[in-house]
Amino acid sequence: QVQLVESGGGLVQPGGSLRLSCAPSGRIGSINDMGWYRQAPGKQRDLVARITKRGSTNYADSVKGRFTISRENAKNTVYLQMNNLKPEETAVYYCYAKMLDGGYWRDYWGQGTQVTVSS
Repeated sequence: QVQLVESGGGLVQPGGSLRLSCAPSGRIGSINDMGWYRQAPGKQRDLVARITKRGSTNYADSVKGRFTISRENAKNTVYLQMNNLKPEETAVYYCYAKMLDGGYWRDYWGQGTQVTVSS
């Protein structure tokens, strides 16, 4: 069964940087959109950034200019470079991918990686 595996979360001071990575494990077909969402305690899961297979991106307004999403299609990997992190961005960050499975496009989610921004 295909799973999305995230890495790169952790504890960082305000103003610091982290880089998240995500790639599927197991046998996969084509991948369309990939992205990152986050969910803080007691809040809904919100879009951080998404990227199409061709490289078109969209970002939440709050992260524009500080976060950069990218992908390596040959490695089926998506990255999120996060700079100038703020304490209110403490959350579980989830990787997302729309993948072809059995002839159907399906939404896949990673298990989540904790990002804590604190001094």
